[in-house]
Amino acid sequence: QVQLVESGGGLVQPGGSLRLSCAASGLRFSTYTMAWYRQAPGEQRELIAVITSGGRTTYSDSVKGRFTISRVNNKNTVYLQMNSLQPEDTAVYYCNGARDDVYWGQGTLVTVSS
Repeated sequence: QVQLVESGGGLVQPGGSLRLSCAASGLRFSTYTMAWYRQAPGEQRELIAVITSGGRTTYSDSVKGRFTISRVNNKNTVYLQMNSLQPEDTAVYYCNGARDDVYWGQGTLVTVSS
C-alpha cells in the first residue's frame, strides 16, 4: 500500500519560511518523479515544483527563486523549502509521486497571514 504523508504546514507571517516534508512508503521512491502541487481556495490545483528521479528540478514562475524542492532517497522523503512567503502562497500543499502510477498525499495547509 502506497502512502504519501505531508507535514510541516502551518501559519506563518509574510516574509517567513516553512519547510514541508513528504514521507513516502510502499513504493520504490528513488525511481519516482516527485512533485509538489498547491490548491488555493476556489482555485484549481497548481503544479509548483518537480524533481525527477535523477534530481533535475523545475519550478512554476509563481515560486521560482523562492521555493526549493529536494529529495533524500535513503529517507524516502521529498522536501519543499519555502522562503519569502506571501499571502498569495496560502493554499493546501500536496505531494505527488509519479511513474507508471500516480499517487497523492492528503495535503497540508499553509496559511500566510499577519
